[in-house]
Amino acid sequence: MKQFLLLILFGLPFLGFSQEMTTAKLYEIIEQEADTVKTNGNQYQFLYNNAMLICVFDENANRMRIISPIVEREKLGEEELLNALVANFHSALDVKYALSDEIIWSVYTHPLKELSEHQVIDAIQQVYAAAITFGNTYSSTNLVFPGNTKKTEKPKPKILNKT
Repeated sequence: MKQFLLLILFGLPFLGFSQEMTTAKLYEIIEQEADTVKTNGNQYQFLYNNAMLICVFDENANRMRIISPIVEREKLGEEELLNALVANFHSALDVKYALSDEIIWSVYTHPLKELSEHQVIDAIQQVYAAAITFGNTYSSTNLVFPGNTKKTEKPKPKILNKT
């Protein structure tokens, strides 16, 4: 009975107060964080510390992305691409490196309505950090999950011919 009363006293006030992010609120947050913002249909293009970021959203699908172009694919070697894949597991955290239209991007995706203001700000910072650290630490924050953080060459096994 005490547990039920505690739930009523402390739990009920929080029901119904969930964050519901809108594109207007998303714009306000980006405008506060960015150097400049331009709107174009379902996207906001903005500069953050002189880096270009784009927020693309689809209210009907309840999705949003914050992305930043990094480099053209043709300018990269295999080692940089492999390091980016390793970073996706260890050091890119909420942001991932991705390839689209022959451009490497840092990408953050999330359901739109469920976003909090803090998550939007954190996403902007992580997308920016992942973009500027590409080719070096490949990281979106100072936090790194344990394990191998750089791709290393391992000797290839010799294929034995059957005789």
